[in-house]
Amino acid sequence: MERFTVSLEDELAEEFESFIARKGYKNRSEAIRDLIRGKLNQERVETEPDSESVGCLSYVYDHHERDLARRLTDRHHGHHDISLSTLHVHLNHDRCLESVVLKGKTPDIQAFADGVISQPGVLHGRLFMVPMKEE
Repeated sequence: MERFTVSLEDELAEEFESFIARKGYKNRSEAIRDLIRGKLNQERVETEPDSESVGCLSYVYDHHERDLARRLTDRHHGHHDISLSTLHVHLNHDRCLESVVLKGKTPDIQAFADGVISQPGVLHGRLFMVPMKEE
């Protein structure tokens, strides 16, 4: 394991200590390792377009929106090769939440997510992607 020293301005150091406490890290090293891993994974997703990734797409939609349920179902069936599983939750009388686990080529996952989130009646959506390293 390699050690290195990092110098921070007082205000940034205080913010970082607060972050560590909020997130429940046992020490600075664990927090820094997670931050570095997260940034490197994001960089990999952005710069290696042919990479394989896993992702979770979560979105909230109005189930009364005309033909939305059919359009979403068609999109899922049209991408059955990357859509592994879906969780559907009724939030209230009008709103539903779906979380979809995806696996495949990074651009395919991104395109699927963009196509779902941009549907009229989808109110909020976010994709979280993690690159898969070739073993």
